[in-house]
Amino acid sequence: MGKALGYTSFGGPEVQELIDRPDPVPGPAEVLVRVEAAGVNPLDHILRSGHASTMNGHVPFPQVLGMEAAGTVLAVGGDVTGLEVGDRVTGFALTFAGTYAETTLLLGESTARIPAELSATWAATIPVAGTTALDALDQLDLPAGSSLLVNGIGGGVGIAVAQIARDRGLVVTGTASTSKRALVEATGAKFVDYTGGDVLDRLDARYDAVVDTVGGESLRALAPLAATPEALVSIGDQSVTELGGVFVRRRLDRSGLERVAELMVTGKLDPHITATYPLERAGEALALVESKHATGKLVIDLGL
Repeated sequence: MGKALGYTSFGGPEVQELIDRPDPVPGPAEVLVRVEAAGVNPLDHILRSGHASTMNGHVPFPQVLGMEAAGTVLAVGGDVTGLEVGDRVTGFALTFAGTYAETTLLLGESTARIPAELSATWAATIPVAGTTALDALDQLDLPAGSSLLVNGIGGGVGIAVAQIARDRGLVVTGTASTSKRALVEATGAKFVDYTGGDVLDRLDARYDAVVDTVGGESLRALAPLAATPEALVSIGDQSVTELGGVFVRRRLDRSGLERVAELMVTGKLDPHITATYPLERAGEALALVESKHATGKLVIDLGL
């Protein structure tokens, strides 16, 4: 039996509870992992709320929070290649398995070994924030010197976009709240405060591309700043297609995980983990992300 932060029905934070569950058994395409660290993401509370029921509406309760983790492989499904018991890995969890847990199941093809130089807390930020940023920028495929606007640059994905874009020679501008100025400017991006009146008055008239991490009215306000409709990519709001833009195409493969890990090892990408929480306080971390006031990346550290 192991501890996990789960929920017994769809709803708000009140449905969350720390539960005991047996170690899940890996299927042919899965690996069982002892979790060392788990990343915290907006998708976690969206799934808990039931607002993405196409992903987890068919899954029995209790469900466990979390979609990304780093840890040690305890068992390997028969169809999984390239991974062995004892490997330190990072990857995507099955929706029902969750990662705010002492053990979980990861998808074999969406799991990669962690370089020896990386801590588990850093590695746990790779699957969602790291590879989402990579996928968005690969999708845009901008040449060096291009201008990029990142809407909501102060969160985990936005900070990763800023750094990967910088490594590619792009000129980055990002919108965020006042409290995130220092973090944003540390990436080399130009900071624009969206809390001080009409943000459009403080932005250029046009950018070669726009990456949106916020959605909603903010996305609609900034959409006209993209040089072409297809140069507008959103990572969280599929209504971007109504504006002529595109939703990020996620690959979720081992290669992407390895590429992001290499960026971290070579010093080109820092996940900017601003706080870590023990499993018993994972609900606090998720509440901060849900409030939209989290800066950088939050991680659940099972070693605390």
